[in-house]
Amino acid sequence: MEGVDHLAFERNKAQFDVDAMKIVWAGSSHALEVSDRMSRLVASDPAFRKDNRAMLGRKELFKNTLRKAAYALKRIIELRLSEEEASMLRSFVDEPAFTDLHWGMFVPAIKGQGTEEQLKKWLPLAQKMQIIGCYAQTELGHGSNVQGLETTVTFDPKTDEFVIHSPTLTSSKWWPGGLGKISTHAVVYGRLITDGQDHGVHGFIVQLRSLDDHLPLPGITVGDIGMKFGNGAYNTMDNGVLRFDHVRIPRDQMLMRVSRVTREGKYVQSNVPRQLVYGTMVYVRQTIVSDASTALSRAVCIATRYSAVRRQFGATGGNPESQVIDYKTQQARLFPLLASAYAFRFVGEWLKWLYTDVMTRLQANDFSTLPEAHACTAGLKSLTTSATSDGIEECRKLCGGHGYLCSSGLPELFAVYVPTCTYEGDNIVLLLQVARHLMKTISQLGSGKKPVGTVAYMGRVEQLMESRSDVQKAEDWLNPSAVLGAFEARAARKSVACAKNLSKFSNPEEGFLELSNDLVEAARAHCQLIVVSKFIDKLQQDIPGKGVKQLLEVLCSIYALFHLHKHLGDFLSTGCITSKQGSLANDQLRSLYSQVRPNAIGLVDAFNYTDHYLSSILGRYDGNVYPKLYEEAWKDPLNDSVIPDGFQEYIRPMLKQQLRNARL
Repeated sequence: MEGVDHLAFERNKAQFDVDAMKIVWAGSSHALEVSDRMSRLVASDPAFRKDNRAMLGRKELFKNTLRKAAYALKRIIELRLSEEEASMLRSFVDEPAFTDLHWGMFVPAIKGQGTEEQLKKWLPLAQKMQIIGCYAQTELGHGSNVQGLETTVTFDPKTDEFVIHSPTLTSSKWWPGGLGKISTHAVVYGRLITDGQDHGVHGFIVQLRSLDDHLPLPGITVGDIGMKFGNGAYNTMDNGVLRFDHVRIPRDQMLMRVSRVTREGKYVQSNVPRQLVYGTMVYVRQTIVSDASTALSRAVCIATRYSAVRRQFGATGGNPESQVIDYKTQQARLFPLLASAYAFRFVGEWLKWLYTDVMTRLQANDFSTLPEAHACTAGLKSLTTSATSDGIEECRKLCGGHGYLCSSGLPELFAVYVPTCTYEGDNIVLLLQVARHLMKTISQLGSGKKPVGTVAYMGRVEQLMESRSDVQKAEDWLNPSAVLGAFEARAARKSVACAKNLSKFSNPEEGFLELSNDLVEAARAHCQLIVVSKFIDKLQQDIPGKGVKQLLEVLCSIYALFHLHKHLGDFLSTGCITSKQGSLANDQLRSLYSQVRPNAIGLVDAFNYTDHYLSSILGRYDGNVYPKLYEEAWKDPLNDSVIPDGFQEYIRPMLKQQLRNARL
């Protein structure tokens, strides 16, 4: 029935202030107000319709995305939206587009690596979208190994120009979003060569297409790399291929904030610290962590609402069948994902603070926290994106067969999200970078250098190597210090074990390669500790609203104890806890699921997502699933006619045993 809230009974069960939790999720009442206003603005405008994306062909799909991007900019200008509001509006349009790379990487790269003169020249053009940019770093043959890029940028002192060239097939730029068909400019990364000397990889602003007729400029070969995974999904993005044939650009289009080339061809380091180059990367990775909580929460919202609507088995004496959400197996799969969505939200908030703090310090020539920021953003990007992509797929399975329908919203959400596991750093490579940070931290312990930030616990490594958990009953696992102690001991012991094994190798790099799997596990343990500790830190803050803090404490415990149970082998093999304590943790975990159950719908309502943004019949706010699924089925183009195209030519001859005469 239309207009009936089939989940009203569930909403009445909530034992906490849902509106207060919305503010906690959004970060502030201001952020909630902006988010709410922008999401409803998009949802109420038919120009942003997206329920038909899976049925569109590639060209039609892409053209439709261009229309939406232009229309979004038109509305941003008409409504005089602030930068915050404009960014929020684009996010709720919810369609990968060339604008993502323009605003997310092209503009930040210029801001972070350009001189004051370059900022004055390029930023006004980019901010008005008089030029459209992308970020051309990854090549056909190199992605994670940035230092291995093959594109060359050679200075010609005769003309005061750089000559950009793709010397090999594998030096072709490959994957940059927005590059394939739309970008007029790119920040291109290549090997800077002056007077025969290779100075490594640097960034350059390069015009790719004419601003008059949009044709590629001389010496430039550029196009789209083809269809990607999924229906609709990331196929709205023109990921591209780009080759240079001795393309010349003016010398002043090298991004020169950190280093520059003089008119005479001399390579000069500026007095601005080179470490500022890492600012863009740290910024992008911290936004990816925040985006992980958004993507996972969408999937969890869909699966939770549908699990409350769906009934299967258990009907007795004329009573209805049991709600799927009441099955313990469903809770044990779903509620840890719900807890993870909140955990990633809070660690994402902390990363934003860390990024701001690090950039402020860098401006003052204080580099002390840069290794920490690099390791945290790398590790948490890896941890959260892997968990989120797996979590979205788990939510699809939690929705049974209906989750496989495009109209469930989950297949497309997965297809859009899963590339995060490889872009901006392959997730395993990133964990190995974290492992190097951990090994360096351990190697410096004897020098008296005190570990700070998220590795501060390493300063107590001797104590952590000997400590034993004092948990005696299941409720003891609700004590944050008990949980934190176990996670710290596990992370420290795994890292120390790796360091000891590495010391047995005469060649450290050979040892690092041989022990890479162990090092990845140590890094993952460290990153899980960060998430747990930042969730606990969040609970120390003033959290208003009836029952909100208590429920967040439950979710924090679920996140920690679920991972303790999942990685029980780690905790037992390193001697952090006993098998009895592990069993008690699992007992407590089951009890916590029961506390979440009456609050489940309220907790996903706190995400404050419109039906338009969720784009899922299974996750509808009103829970009116079955009539809408039935209605949606008849919209498929195959149902435009009763007898399908091709029947007379191929199927009728088969039925009439006349295939010999059919036009095949």
